[in-house]
Amino acid sequence: MIIQAPKGTKDVLPGDSYKWHYLEEKFKNIAASYGYREIRTPVFEYTELFERGVGETTDVVQKEMYTFNDKADRSITLKPEGTSPAVRAFVESSLYNESQPTKLYYFTPVLRYENVQKGRLREHHQFGIEIFGAQEASADAEVISLAMRVYKELGVEGLTLNINSIGCPKCRKNYNDALKAFLKDNLHNLCKTCETRFDKNPMRILDCKVENCKEIVEGAPIILDYLCDECNEHFESLQKYLKVLGIEFKIDPHIVRGLDYYSKTVFEIIDKNITVCGGGRYDYLIEEVGGPSMPAMGFGMGIERTLLTLEEHGIEIPKDAYIELYVGAVGVDAKIEALRFVNSLREKGVKCECDHMNRKVKAEMKYANKIEAKFSVILGDDELQSGIAKFKRMVDGEQIEVNLNDLNAIVELINNN
Repeated sequence: MIIQAPKGTKDVLPGDSYKWHYLEEKFKNIAASYGYREIRTPVFEYTELFERGVGETTDVVQKEMYTFNDKADRSITLKPEGTSPAVRAFVESSLYNESQPTKLYYFTPVLRYENVQKGRLREHHQFGIEIFGAQEASADAEVISLAMRVYKELGVEGLTLNINSIGCPKCRKNYNDALKAFLKDNLHNLCKTCETRFDKNPMRILDCKVENCKEIVEGAPIILDYLCDECNEHFESLQKYLKVLGIEFKIDPHIVRGLDYYSKTVFEIIDKNITVCGGGRYDYLIEEVGGPSMPAMGFGMGIERTLLTLEEHGIEIPKDAYIELYVGAVGVDAKIEALRFVNSLREKGVKCECDHMNRKVKAEMKYANKIEAKFSVILGDDELQSGIAKFKRMVDGEQIEVNLNDLNAIVELINNN
């Protein structure tokens, strides 16, 4: 029996990896233009980090984490989201002592045991942004604008930006009291998980995916009606900044996001009812994991979902030439020279390939076509003696005579065609 990849995982094969390279380069360049620098964190952390940060009453912690004990009997969890590890690294490395804000971006695998759906895998990958130390709503607007710019530069149109504020602990308490009063008569009709959330974190019930729970919370009080003056002012300021930036948005009072560390601003970018990016402010997480009291804001953008979005919008990612020059050879001496020749060109940045399969000339040309080489050339005794060869431009068959010893001219030829 052939060993298969685990359910909910997917290989990125060579024929598709160029798409990932394109997105990663696009993300990296945009993040850099906003002053963000890359951070890389481990694929696993101590379980306590996610229990304290993400929240014990969330679906992520209660149902979806890959958790195990290592050989020293320490509870370890594979990374279910990217923010908590970035915060842990920020605190552990005392980056809070540096000039603020600290702006970070990352590419990371995310592992969650959940139902496999279109665009949702148990191992997926995210591009994430985190800004630590900035409390102004301008930071929220900047983070959102960065996310929107990514899709704009990718050519995706028609996205919907939904924003909400879920307040701070001060106004959240009043809201939770109102929400519990609303849900009280239907407590016995909630799912078992939501029953446990009722006392600990009733707001988490709003994020339940069970159909019956979704029906029960229809008409529930909305958090915007319970915001304190500070949170309300922050939300109003965010809207002003977004308008200044020319970013259209809708206020959706039902957004709560699936992680407990969020406070004040939360947002989602939607494409055809699918959330392609989500994030928000988390002003208490740094302190929760042992750091000083510092505000923060960020988002996570699924790479697989972004690729799916591009596909559904009919946007093709440009494919770079896999091989720019294929060098075939006839005879032992020519094969030796071919290897030396391609190695010299590779050192000058040319993507080259030569024959390692002892193919005949006809098969070599067929292979050059198959790998979509820009140029091909066959070296034989005549080419070795004269130092002159004909490069075939594969797109139209035109043959161009070149001096094999003039590597700079060959590089220029390849780059200009």
